[in-house]
Amino acid sequence: MKTIVMYDPAMCCSTGVCGASVDKELLRVATVIETLNRKGAGITRYNLASQPNAFVENQLINDYLKQYGPEILPITLVDGEPAKTKTYPSNEEFTEWTGIKVAFKLKKKGCCCSDGGCC
Repeated sequence: MKTIVMYDPAMCCSTGVCGASVDKELLRVATVIETLNRKGAGITRYNLASQPNAFVENQLINDYLKQYGPEILPITLVDGEPAKTKTYPSNEEFTEWTGIKVAFKLKKKGCCCSDGGCC
């Protein structure tokens, strides 16, 4: 399985899924990553606000930030190579990289569903 590491922009918490107004895209990404990690994917995610050392210690990420600024975030590395910048991977991309099928959609307000179960 490929190694996937995501470098998120500065967010209030590790997933960005907090507060009164939750961004549906961040909810999708958090749910997909949680589901894939439960199935053995081992996706790592870093938040610029709470884990800045991860951005400094990775020379590639550090160079991207120096060249393009924080607007380049999020950055997704697959096996150490940039696979996606400025937006989060789609469910199809997660499936391609992990080999694990991802099924996720919002059924009703406040309910996220993954693999047929509701959280």
